[in-house]
Amino acid sequence: MDKQPMIERLGLEQVSPDQKTTSWKEYFIIQLAFSVNAGNFLIPALAVLEGGLSFAAAFTCTVLGAMAAFLYVSFLSLPGSRYGLPAQYVQRTLLGTKLSMHIASPVRSLTSLYWFSVQTIGGTYVLLSMVKKLTGVTLPFVPLAAGLAIIMTLLALVGFHAVKKAAKYFIPVLVAGQFTILYLFVTNMPAQNVFTLIDGEKDAGAADFFFYSSLIFVQYVSGVSASSDITRYSKSGAHGFWGLYGGNVAGFMMTALLGGLSASLFGNLNPFVMASELTSSLILLLIISACAMVSMISINLSNAYTGGYSLLNALPRMTRVQSAAVFGASGILLSCIPSLVLNAEGYISFLGILIIPISAIVTADYLFVKKGRLTENSLHKLLNGTASYNKEAIWVLPVGMIAYMLIPDDFSPGFSSFILTSAVYVITKRRLHPGQQSTPLENKLG
Repeated sequence: MDKQPMIERLGLEQVSPDQKTTSWKEYFIIQLAFSVNAGNFLIPALAVLEGGLSFAAAFTCTVLGAMAAFLYVSFLSLPGSRYGLPAQYVQRTLLGTKLSMHIASPVRSLTSLYWFSVQTIGGTYVLLSMVKKLTGVTLPFVPLAAGLAIIMTLLALVGFHAVKKAAKYFIPVLVAGQFTILYLFVTNMPAQNVFTLIDGEKDAGAADFFFYSSLIFVQYVSGVSASSDITRYSKSGAHGFWGLYGGNVAGFMMTALLGGLSASLFGNLNPFVMASELTSSLILLLIISACAMVSMISINLSNAYTGGYSLLNALPRMTRVQSAAVFGASGILLSCIPSLVLNAEGYISFLGILIIPISAIVTADYLFVKKGRLTENSLHKLLNGTASYNKEAIWVLPVGMIAYMLIPDDFSPGFSSFILTSAVYVITKRRLHPGQQSTPLENKLG
């Protein structure tokens, strides 16, 4: 086997069979390392603080929404596992070349860029809080945020193998930090706030439950446009599918637990910051600080890696290194704008206008139109640079966007518009091209 280069230069071409060596256990660890971080705490915490839900309701609704999203993400990882191709490139066979390059890839890049910035900002606040508590020194926000973003950009530039190795090294630190935070929350639980674990605000009801479940679905279902970037190094479809799903679900359950407890018991959006205020132990503070920094770095390695590939599909004249550098420079700039975190609910909802219909079309086309398999003909055209067209996707996309904007919050616009867009797309495809549904969906995830 050839030695892996220090910087991954593989672009949109296929991963060679000898490089497909990553097992489900390694993917489980990678996704577990990505999950618990400052940005992912936001929706479970906002469900309590803004939605008025109890901890139990916030935990349940966000876990259910995330599990649904992760299922689709795992299914759309199969083209990467099977064919060794990055997600945005595969989407040319699903959405058509123009829609993939000019709409889907820029949207995916923007989404990754937003979350890269949110994670960096959240991590910077944690670091500032820790430094002030330990030394009494108040550091300036912008230089510190920019410095952290630069470090993560350089690490992501190395490529997938850096992500895999980093995840393995990070897991012990992450687990120690998470259980330290949980210990501090349980032992410092305010007696007057205990009732909020099972009782939220009186005016919070089913509509709020489904709204925040829908919101978390919007946040994670966009991963269907990136999961093949990670699994293109998988041993098989089964290794990629179950590794991603298991790691994502297990990681998010801990995320929702800590985020919900922090909001319910202490009224704080960030468990890392809250936990640091509950102890004066130098050892515990160092463990929490290390966990916060490692969690931020691990998720942003993923954001920068997949975001760079999306940009590469939109601007194919670039090399992978150039697209990663452009993405990183943009991430460094946006990481210096703290308002991105303060207005997270609004930004996520806005991004959903395009994320949801594109994700719905991609999922519906792969699972229900192509029956979970890409044909030899479509792969041949893809690998030879032949343009493909999907007029139905272009027609249905505006329908999904309008539906997302018009459906009231009480009816969970993320879920509702995803289902509606998927159904409209499948019906349109079957009416106009009834012969394209002849390939059976294999039960084996191979």
